[in-house]
Amino acid sequence: MIRLFKHYIPHAVILLGLFDLCLLVLSGELAWLFRASQIGMDPGTVGARIGSLVLFALIVWIAMTAVGIYGAEALRSMRYAGARLLVAVSLGIIALSFIDFLLPGHTFWRSTLVYAMVLAILLLMLNRMIVGGLLGTNAFRRRVMVLGDGARALRLKKLAERREAGFAIVSYIGMNEGSPLIAEAISRNSVSDLGRFVENLGISEVVLALEERRNALPLKDLLRIKTMGVHVNDFSTFLERETGRIDLGSVNPSWLIFSDGFSSGRILSSAAKRIFDILASSLLLVLTLPVILLFALLIRLDSKGPAFFRQTRVGLYGQDFELLKLRSMKLDAEIDGARWAEHDDPRVTRVGRFIRKFRIDELPQVWTVLMGRMSFVGPRPERPNFVNDLEEHLPFYAERHMVKPGITGWAQINYPYGASVEDARQKLEFDLYYAKNYTPFLDLLILLQTVRVILWPEGAR
Repeated sequence: MIRLFKHYIPHAVILLGLFDLCLLVLSGELAWLFRASQIGMDPGTVGARIGSLVLFALIVWIAMTAVGIYGAEALRSMRYAGARLLVAVSLGIIALSFIDFLLPGHTFWRSTLVYAMVLAILLLMLNRMIVGGLLGTNAFRRRVMVLGDGARALRLKKLAERREAGFAIVSYIGMNEGSPLIAEAISRNSVSDLGRFVENLGISEVVLALEERRNALPLKDLLRIKTMGVHVNDFSTFLERETGRIDLGSVNPSWLIFSDGFSSGRILSSAAKRIFDILASSLLLVLTLPVILLFALLIRLDSKGPAFFRQTRVGLYGQDFELLKLRSMKLDAEIDGARWAEHDDPRVTRVGRFIRKFRIDELPQVWTVLMGRMSFVGPRPERPNFVNDLEEHLPFYAERHMVKPGITGWAQINYPYGASVEDARQKLEFDLYYAKNYTPFLDLLILLQTVRVILWPEGAR
Protein backbone atom coordinates (compact mmCIF):
# COMPACT_ATOMS: atom_id res chain seq x y z
CA MET A 1 0.00 0.00 0.00
CA ILE A 2 1.07 3.58 -0.71
CA ARG A 3 -0.26 6.26 1.63
CA LEU A 4 -1.14 9.28 -0.49
CA PHE A 5 -2.43 12.26 1.49
CA LYS A 6 -3.34 9.94 4.41
CA HIS A 7 -5.36 7.63 2.14
CA TYR A 8 -4.08 4.15 1.32
CA ILE A 9 -3.90 3.08 -2.33
CA PRO A 10 -2.79 -0.45 -3.33
CA HIS A 11 0.48 -0.77 -5.25
CA ALA A 12 -1.38 -2.76 -7.90
CA VAL A 13 -3.79 0.11 -8.53
CA ILE A 14 -0.95 2.66 -8.72
CA LEU A 15 0.99 0.50 -11.18
CA LEU A 16 -2.07 -0.26 -13.31
CA GLY A 17 -3.03 3.43 -13.35
CA LEU A 18 0.45 4.52 -14.49
CA PHE A 19 0.41 1.95 -17.29
CA ASP A 20 -3.06 3.19 -18.30
CA LEU A 21 -1.84 6.80 -18.48
CA CYS A 22 1.07 5.83 -20.71
CA LEU A 23 -1.22 3.80 -22.98
CA LEU A 24 -3.69 6.68 -23.23
CA VAL A 25 -0.89 9.00 -24.38
CA LEU A 26 0.21 6.31 -26.87
CA SER A 27 -3.32 5.83 -28.22
CA GLY A 28 -3.69 9.60 -28.69
CA GLU A 29 -0.40 9.78 -30.56
CA LEU A 30 -1.23 6.79 -32.80
CA ALA A 31 -4.66 8.24 -33.55
CA TRP A 32 -3.09 11.55 -34.55
CA LEU A 33 -0.55 9.85 -36.85
CA PHE A 34 -3.26 7.71 -38.43
CA ARG A 35 -5.54 10.68 -39.09
CA ALA A 36 -2.67 12.75 -40.45
CA SER A 37 -1.74 9.96 -42.90
CA GLN A 38 -5.39 9.72 -44.01
CA ILE A 39 -5.55 13.34 -45.11
CA GLY A 40 -1.94 13.50 -46.33
CA MET A 41 -0.82 16.01 -43.71
CA ASP A 42 2.59 16.31 -42.08
CA PRO A 43 1.98 15.05 -38.49
CA GLY A 44 4.70 17.31 -37.06
CA THR A 45 6.70 16.52 -33.93
CA VAL A 46 5.43 14.91 -30.75
CA GLY A 47 6.66 17.89 -28.74
CA ALA A 48 4.31 20.22 -30.59
CA ARG A 49 1.25 18.29 -29.43
CA ILE A 50 2.42 16.95 -26.06
CA GLY A 51 -0.01 19.28 -24.28
CA SER A 52 -2.96 17.86 -26.20
CA LEU A 53 -1.79 14.30 -25.58
CA VAL A 54 -1.45 14.87 -21.83
CA LEU A 55 -4.85 16.59 -21.66
CA PHE A 56 -6.46 13.69 -23.52
CA ALA A 57 -4.84 11.12 -21.24
CA LEU A 58 -5.73 12.96 -18.01
CA ILE A 59 -9.36 13.61 -18.92
CA VAL A 60 -10.00 9.99 -19.92
CA TRP A 61 -8.06 8.69 -16.89
CA ILE A 62 -10.13 10.88 -14.54
CA ALA A 63 -13.30 9.53 -16.18
CA MET A 64 -11.98 5.98 -15.64
CA THR A 65 -11.42 6.71 -11.95
CA ALA A 66 -14.89 8.23 -11.65
CA VAL A 67 -16.71 5.17 -13.02
CA GLY A 68 -14.81 2.76 -10.77
CA ILE A 69 -12.39 1.17 -13.21
CA TYR A 70 -9.86 0.76 -10.37
CA GLY A 71 -12.39 -0.65 -7.92
CA ALA A 72 -12.45 -4.19 -6.57
CA GLU A 73 -15.06 -5.47 -9.05
CA ALA A 74 -13.19 -4.12 -12.07
CA LEU A 75 -9.96 -5.75 -10.87
CA ARG A 76 -11.73 -9.10 -10.44
CA SER A 77 -13.74 -9.25 -13.67
CA MET A 78 -12.62 -8.46 -17.22
CA ARG A 79 -16.24 -8.24 -18.29
CA TYR A 80 -17.01 -5.70 -15.59
CA ALA A 81 -13.85 -3.75 -16.42
CA GLY A 82 -14.70 -3.72 -20.12
CA ALA A 83 -18.17 -2.29 -19.54
CA ARG A 84 -16.83 0.40 -17.20
CA LEU A 85 -14.00 1.17 -19.58
CA LEU A 86 -16.36 1.73 -22.50
CA VAL A 87 -18.42 4.20 -20.44
CA ALA A 88 -15.31 5.95 -19.11
CA VAL A 89 -13.71 6.47 -22.51
CA SER A 90 -17.03 7.68 -23.93
CA LEU A 91 -17.39 10.20 -21.08
CA GLY A 92 -13.81 11.32 -21.66
CA ILE A 93 -14.40 11.84 -25.36
CA ILE A 94 -17.58 13.85 -24.65
CA ALA A 95 -15.66 16.04 -22.18
CA LEU A 96 -12.82 16.59 -24.66
CA SER A 97 -15.26 17.44 -27.45
CA PHE A 98 -16.86 20.02 -25.16
CA ILE A 99 -13.44 21.50 -24.33
CA ASP A 100 -12.62 21.61 -28.05
CA PHE A 101 -15.88 23.46 -28.65
CA LEU A 102 -15.04 26.06 -25.97
CA LEU A 103 -11.32 26.28 -26.82
CA PRO A 104 -10.93 25.34 -30.49
CA GLY A 105 -7.41 24.35 -31.46
CA HIS A 106 -6.36 23.43 -27.91
CA THR A 107 -7.18 19.72 -28.19
CA PHE A 108 -7.40 17.05 -30.90
CA TRP A 109 -9.69 17.26 -33.86
CA ARG A 110 -12.97 15.62 -32.96
CA SER A 111 -12.48 13.13 -35.81
CA THR A 112 -9.15 12.13 -34.25
CA LEU A 113 -10.86 11.52 -30.90
CA VAL A 114 -12.93 8.71 -32.42
CA TYR A 115 -9.78 6.84 -33.46
CA ALA A 116 -8.21 7.61 -30.09
CA MET A 117 -11.24 6.15 -28.31
CA VAL A 118 -11.07 2.87 -30.24
CA LEU A 119 -7.32 2.54 -29.74
CA ALA A 120 -7.61 3.42 -26.05
CA ILE A 121 -10.20 0.71 -25.41
CA LEU A 122 -8.11 -1.93 -27.22
CA LEU A 123 -4.85 -0.99 -25.47
CA LEU A 124 -6.42 -0.62 -22.02
CA MET A 125 -8.18 -3.98 -22.26
CA LEU A 126 -4.90 -5.57 -23.39
CA ASN A 127 -3.23 -3.94 -20.38
CA ARG A 128 -5.79 -5.54 -18.09
CA MET A 129 -5.28 -8.94 -19.66
CA ILE A 130 -1.49 -8.81 -19.27
CA VAL A 131 -0.60 -6.49 -16.40
CA GLY A 132 -3.89 -6.95 -14.54
CA GLY A 133 -3.45 -10.71 -14.66
CA LEU A 134 0.09 -10.46 -13.31
CA LEU A 135 -1.02 -8.14 -10.52
CA GLY A 136 -3.42 -10.80 -9.34
CA THR A 137 -0.52 -13.18 -8.66
CA ASN A 138 1.50 -13.37 -5.45
CA ALA A 139 4.62 -12.08 -7.25
CA PHE A 140 3.39 -8.48 -6.93
CA ARG A 141 1.97 -8.79 -3.41
CA ARG A 142 3.54 -7.98 -0.06
CA ARG A 143 4.60 -11.08 1.84
CA VAL A 144 2.92 -11.11 5.24
CA MET A 145 3.31 -13.27 8.32
CA VAL A 146 0.40 -13.46 10.77
CA LEU A 147 0.94 -13.99 14.49
CA GLY A 148 -2.14 -15.91 15.57
CA ASP A 149 -4.33 -18.76 14.33
CA GLY A 150 -7.76 -17.80 15.70
CA ALA A 151 -10.77 -15.83 14.46
CA ARG A 152 -8.75 -12.73 13.60
CA ALA A 153 -6.22 -14.73 11.60
CA LEU A 154 -9.10 -16.39 9.74
CA ARG A 155 -10.48 -12.96 8.79
CA LEU A 156 -7.09 -12.01 7.37
CA LYS A 157 -6.95 -15.27 5.44
CA LYS A 158 -10.30 -14.52 3.77
CA LEU A 159 -9.15 -10.97 3.02
CA ALA A 160 -5.96 -12.25 1.37
CA GLU A 161 -7.95 -14.61 -0.88
CA ARG A 162 -9.53 -11.70 -2.74
CA ARG A 163 -8.02 -11.20 -6.19
CA GLU A 164 -7.47 -7.47 -5.60
CA ALA A 165 -5.69 -8.02 -2.27
CA GLY A 166 -2.30 -6.34 -2.14
CA PHE A 167 -0.75 -8.93 0.17
CA ALA A 168 -0.21 -12.67 0.44
CA ILE A 169 0.04 -14.50 3.75
CA VAL A 170 3.03 -16.83 3.61
CA SER A 171 2.92 -18.07 7.20
CA TYR A 172 0.71 -18.26 10.28
CA ILE A 173 2.32 -18.61 13.69
CA GLY A 174 0.11 -20.18 16.35
CA MET A 175 0.66 -18.53 19.73
CA ASN A 176 -0.97 -21.29 21.82
CA GLU A 177 -4.17 -19.33 22.39
CA GLY A 178 -6.58 -22.23 22.18
CA SER A 179 -8.23 -24.21 19.40
CA PRO A 180 -6.60 -23.16 16.09
CA LEU A 181 -8.82 -22.18 13.14
CA ILE A 182 -5.94 -22.15 10.63
CA ALA A 183 -4.91 -25.70 9.81
CA GLU A 184 -1.58 -24.70 8.24
CA ALA A 185 -0.47 -22.59 11.22
CA ILE A 186 2.97 -23.37 12.66
CA SER A 187 3.30 -23.58 16.44
CA ARG A 188 5.45 -20.86 17.96
CA ASN A 189 7.35 -23.53 19.92
CA SER A 190 8.56 -25.11 16.68
CA VAL A 191 10.27 -21.88 15.51
CA SER A 192 13.51 -21.43 17.41
CA ASP A 193 14.44 -18.03 15.93
CA LEU A 194 11.48 -15.94 14.72
CA GLY A 195 13.70 -13.20 13.29
CA ARG A 196 15.67 -15.67 11.16
CA PHE A 197 12.41 -17.34 10.12
CA VAL A 198 11.07 -13.97 8.86
CA GLU A 199 14.32 -13.28 7.02
CA ASN A 200 14.40 -16.68 5.30
CA LEU A 201 10.83 -16.32 4.01
CA GLY A 202 11.42 -12.79 2.69
CA ILE A 203 8.56 -11.40 4.77
CA SER A 204 7.96 -7.65 4.52
CA GLU A 205 5.28 -7.27 7.19
CA VAL A 206 4.14 -8.97 10.39
CA VAL A 207 0.54 -8.58 11.57
CA LEU A 208 -0.47 -9.19 15.19
CA ALA A 209 -3.76 -11.09 15.05
CA LEU A 210 -3.75 -12.50 18.57
CA GLU A 211 -7.10 -12.87 20.30
CA GLU A 212 -5.55 -11.99 23.67
CA ARG A 213 -2.37 -9.92 23.68
CA ARG A 214 -1.66 -9.72 27.40
CA ASN A 215 1.46 -11.72 28.26
CA ALA A 216 1.34 -13.27 24.76
CA LEU A 217 3.42 -10.90 22.62
CA PRO A 218 6.97 -12.12 21.84
CA LEU A 219 8.40 -8.64 22.46
CA LYS A 220 12.08 -9.51 21.97
CA ASP A 221 11.35 -11.21 18.65
CA LEU A 222 9.15 -8.33 17.47
CA LEU A 223 11.81 -5.78 18.40
CA ARG A 224 14.41 -7.66 16.39
CA ILE A 225 12.03 -8.01 13.43
CA LYS A 226 11.28 -4.28 13.57
CA THR A 227 14.97 -3.36 13.59
CA MET A 228 15.48 -5.61 10.57
CA GLY A 229 13.29 -3.20 8.58
CA VAL A 230 10.16 -5.40 8.58
CA HIS A 231 6.88 -3.58 9.28
CA VAL A 232 4.99 -4.69 12.38
CA ASN A 233 1.30 -3.75 12.55
CA ASP A 234 -1.57 -4.51 14.87
CA PHE A 235 -4.76 -6.09 13.57
CA SER A 236 -6.91 -2.92 13.58
CA THR A 237 -4.33 -0.77 11.76
CA PHE A 238 -3.81 -3.45 9.11
CA LEU A 239 -7.56 -3.78 8.50
CA GLU A 240 -7.97 0.00 8.26
CA ARG A 241 -5.31 0.17 5.58
CA GLU A 242 -6.52 -2.82 3.56
CA THR A 243 -10.30 -2.22 3.71
CA GLY A 244 -10.67 1.58 3.94
CA ARG A 245 -12.71 1.34 7.15
CA ILE A 246 -12.22 1.12 10.90
CA ASP A 247 -13.19 -2.27 12.27
CA LEU A 248 -15.51 -1.69 15.24
CA GLY A 249 -15.09 -5.25 16.43
CA SER A 250 -11.39 -4.82 17.21
CA VAL A 251 -10.73 -1.13 17.98
CA ASN A 252 -10.78 0.39 21.43
CA PRO A 253 -10.55 3.99 22.68
CA SER A 254 -6.79 3.78 23.22
CA TRP A 255 -6.23 2.77 19.58
CA LEU A 256 -8.23 5.76 18.36
CA ILE A 257 -6.36 8.07 20.75
CA PHE A 258 -2.82 6.98 19.90
CA SER A 259 -3.15 6.09 16.21
CA ASP A 260 -2.43 8.59 13.49
CA GLY A 261 -5.41 10.67 12.41
CA PHE A 262 -8.02 13.21 13.54
CA SER A 263 -5.40 15.89 12.87
CA SER A 264 -6.06 19.39 14.21
CA GLY A 265 -4.15 21.05 11.36
CA ARG A 266 -7.19 21.34 9.13
CA ILE A 267 -7.78 25.11 9.12
CA LEU A 268 -6.61 25.61 5.54
CA SER A 269 -8.29 22.39 4.39
CA SER A 270 -11.57 23.42 6.04
CA ALA A 271 -11.39 26.88 4.48
CA ALA A 272 -10.73 25.39 1.05
CA LYS A 273 -13.57 22.91 1.59
CA ARG A 274 -15.99 25.73 2.45
CA ILE A 275 -14.95 27.84 -0.55
CA PHE A 276 -15.47 24.82 -2.81
CA ASP A 277 -18.88 24.16 -1.23
CA ILE A 278 -20.02 27.74 -1.87
CA LEU A 279 -18.81 27.87 -5.47
CA ALA A 280 -19.96 24.37 -6.40
CA SER A 281 -23.38 24.62 -4.70
CA SER A 282 -24.08 27.99 -6.36
CA LEU A 283 -23.21 26.61 -9.79
CA LEU A 284 -25.08 23.36 -9.23
CA LEU A 285 -28.21 25.18 -8.05
CA VAL A 286 -28.25 27.22 -11.25
CA LEU A 287 -27.67 24.17 -13.47
CA THR A 288 -30.13 21.83 -11.74
CA LEU A 289 -32.94 24.28 -10.97
CA PRO A 290 -34.90 23.28 -14.12
CA VAL A 291 -34.57 19.59 -13.12
CA ILE A 292 -35.69 20.28 -9.55
CA LEU A 293 -38.71 22.29 -10.73
CA LEU A 294 -39.67 19.64 -13.31
CA PHE A 295 -39.68 16.81 -10.76
CA ALA A 296 -41.38 19.02 -8.18
CA LEU A 297 -44.25 19.38 -10.69
CA LEU A 298 -44.28 15.62 -11.40
CA ILE A 299 -44.43 14.86 -7.67
CA ARG A 300 -47.43 17.15 -7.22
CA LEU A 301 -49.19 15.46 -10.15
CA ASP A 302 -48.31 11.93 -8.97
CA SER A 303 -49.44 12.12 -5.33
CA LYS A 304 -51.06 14.40 -2.79
CA GLY A 305 -48.91 16.71 -0.72
CA PRO A 306 -46.11 19.23 -1.20
CA ALA A 307 -43.25 18.60 -3.62
CA PHE A 308 -40.62 19.49 -1.03
CA PHE A 309 -40.33 18.49 2.59
CA ARG A 310 -38.15 19.51 5.49
CA GLN A 311 -36.76 17.02 7.94
CA THR A 312 -34.70 17.43 11.09
CA ARG A 313 -31.27 15.82 10.93
CA VAL A 314 -28.25 15.74 13.24
CA GLY A 315 -25.24 17.67 11.98
CA LEU A 316 -21.86 18.95 13.12
CA TYR A 317 -21.19 18.48 16.86
CA GLY A 318 -24.61 16.84 17.27
CA GLN A 319 -26.56 20.03 16.44
CA ASP A 320 -29.95 19.64 14.72
CA PHE A 321 -30.66 21.32 11.38
CA GLU A 322 -33.41 21.30 8.75
CA LEU A 323 -32.78 19.27 5.60
CA LEU A 324 -34.60 20.09 2.36
CA LYS A 325 -35.42 17.28 -0.11
CA LEU A 326 -37.82 16.40 -2.90
CA ARG A 327 -40.62 14.26 -1.46
CA SER A 328 -40.30 10.63 -2.58
CA MET A 329 -42.81 9.02 -0.18
CA LYS A 330 -46.54 9.26 0.34
CA LEU A 331 -47.79 12.05 2.59
CA ASP A 332 -48.77 9.63 5.37
CA ALA A 333 -45.56 7.54 5.10
CA GLU A 334 -44.63 8.08 8.75
CA ILE A 335 -48.05 8.30 10.34
CA ASP A 336 -47.02 5.39 12.60
CA GLY A 337 -43.61 6.90 13.36
CA ALA A 338 -40.21 6.99 11.66
CA ARG A 339 -38.71 3.71 10.47
CA TRP A 340 -35.92 2.51 8.20
CA ALA A 341 -36.47 2.43 4.46
CA GLU A 342 -37.07 -1.05 3.01
CA HIS A 343 -36.32 -2.74 -0.28
CA ASP A 344 -39.27 -1.98 -2.61
CA ASP A 345 -40.73 0.18 0.17
CA PRO A 346 -44.52 0.50 -0.43
CA ARG A 347 -44.45 4.02 1.00
CA VAL A 348 -42.40 5.27 -1.98
CA THR A 349 -44.38 6.86 -4.82
CA ARG A 350 -43.91 6.09 -8.51
CA VAL A 351 -41.97 9.28 -9.15
CA GLY A 352 -40.23 8.84 -5.80
CA ARG A 353 -38.84 5.47 -6.87
CA PHE A 354 -37.25 7.05 -9.93
CA ILE A 355 -35.77 10.08 -8.18
CA ARG A 356 -34.37 7.90 -5.38
CA LYS A 357 -32.73 5.58 -7.88
CA PHE A 358 -30.86 8.44 -9.57
CA ARG A 359 -30.41 10.53 -6.38
CA ILE A 360 -32.50 13.38 -7.83
CA ASP A 361 -34.34 13.73 -4.51
CA GLU A 362 -31.01 14.83 -2.99
CA LEU A 363 -30.58 17.87 -5.28
CA PRO A 364 -32.36 20.41 -3.01
CA GLN A 365 -29.78 19.58 -0.34
CA VAL A 366 -27.41 21.78 -2.33
CA TRP A 367 -29.23 24.73 -0.73
CA THR A 368 -28.36 23.33 2.71
CA VAL A 369 -24.72 23.12 1.58
CA LEU A 370 -24.81 26.76 0.45
CA MET A 371 -26.18 27.76 3.86
CA GLY A 372 -23.25 26.01 5.57
CA ARG A 373 -25.15 23.32 7.50
CA MET A 374 -23.81 20.56 5.24
CA SER A 375 -20.90 19.95 2.90
CA PHE A 376 -20.77 18.14 -0.42
CA VAL A 377 -18.68 15.39 1.19
CA GLY A 378 -19.20 13.97 4.67
CA PRO A 379 -21.15 11.36 6.65
CA ARG A 380 -24.82 11.07 5.81
CA PRO A 381 -26.89 13.03 8.39
CA GLU A 382 -29.40 10.89 10.28
CA ARG A 383 -32.60 11.74 12.11
CA PRO A 384 -32.42 12.48 15.86
CA ASN A 385 -34.47 9.44 16.94
CA PHE A 386 -32.29 7.13 14.85
CA VAL A 387 -29.13 8.77 16.22
CA ASN A 388 -30.25 8.28 19.83
CA ASP A 389 -30.92 4.61 19.15
CA LEU A 390 -27.68 4.04 17.25
CA GLU A 391 -25.54 5.72 19.91
CA GLU A 392 -26.84 3.14 22.39
CA HIS A 393 -26.04 0.17 20.15
CA LEU A 394 -22.88 1.25 18.28
CA PRO A 395 -19.59 2.29 19.89
CA PHE A 396 -18.04 5.59 18.74
CA TYR A 397 -21.18 6.59 16.81
CA ALA A 398 -21.05 10.14 18.22
CA GLU A 399 -17.55 10.60 16.74
CA ARG A 400 -18.98 10.73 13.22
CA HIS A 401 -20.53 14.10 14.14
CA MET A 402 -17.06 15.64 14.52
CA VAL A 403 -17.13 16.42 10.80
CA LYS A 404 -19.81 18.23 8.84
CA PRO A 405 -22.38 15.89 7.20
CA GLY A 406 -22.47 15.64 3.42
CA ILE A 407 -24.60 14.81 0.40
CA THR A 408 -22.10 12.14 -0.61
CA GLY A 409 -19.39 10.48 1.42
CA TRP A 410 -16.95 7.61 1.86
CA ALA A 411 -19.68 5.39 3.30
CA GLN A 412 -22.21 6.33 0.61
CA ILE A 413 -19.91 5.28 -2.26
CA ASN A 414 -18.73 2.09 -0.55
CA TYR A 415 -21.91 0.71 1.00
CA PRO A 416 -25.58 0.57 -0.07
CA TYR A 417 -28.31 2.68 1.51
CA GLY A 418 -28.52 1.89 5.24
CA ALA A 419 -31.79 0.31 6.38
CA SER A 420 -30.96 -1.35 9.72
CA VAL A 421 -28.72 -1.12 12.75
CA GLU A 422 -26.28 -3.57 11.11
CA ASP A 423 -26.17 -1.41 7.97
CA ALA A 424 -25.54 1.61 10.18
CA ARG A 425 -22.67 -0.25 11.82
CA GLN A 426 -21.06 -1.04 8.48
CA LYS A 427 -21.44 2.56 7.30
CA LEU A 428 -20.09 3.89 10.61
CA GLU A 429 -16.84 2.02 9.96
CA PHE A 430 -16.43 3.94 6.69
CA ASP A 431 -17.51 7.24 8.31
CA LEU A 432 -14.91 6.87 11.05
CA TYR A 433 -12.24 6.19 8.44
CA TYR A 434 -13.24 9.41 6.66
CA ALA A 435 -13.27 11.45 9.88
CA LYS A 436 -9.88 10.03 10.87
CA ASN A 437 -8.15 10.42 7.48
CA TYR A 438 -9.89 13.45 5.97
CA THR A 439 -7.94 15.43 3.36
CA PRO A 440 -9.03 17.41 0.26
CA PHE A 441 -7.58 14.54 -1.80
CA LEU A 442 -10.01 12.09 -0.20
CA ASP A 443 -12.87 14.52 -0.87
CA LEU A 444 -11.86 14.70 -4.54
CA LEU A 445 -11.71 10.92 -4.77
CA ILE A 446 -15.20 10.64 -3.22
CA LEU A 447 -16.65 13.24 -5.58
CA LEU A 448 -15.24 11.37 -8.59
CA GLN A 449 -16.56 8.02 -7.33
CA THR A 450 -20.00 9.56 -6.81
CA VAL A 451 -20.32 9.54 -10.60
CA ARG A 452 -20.16 5.73 -10.44
CA VAL A 453 -22.90 5.62 -7.80
CA ILE A 454 -25.15 7.85 -9.92
CA LEU A 455 -24.56 5.87 -13.12
CA TRP A 456 -24.92 2.47 -11.43
CA PRO A 457 -27.29 3.06 -8.48
CA GLU A 458 -27.16 -0.48 -7.02
CA GLY A 459 -27.80 0.63 -3.45
CA ALA A 460 -30.70 3.06 -3.91
CA ARG A 461 -33.90 2.51 -1.93
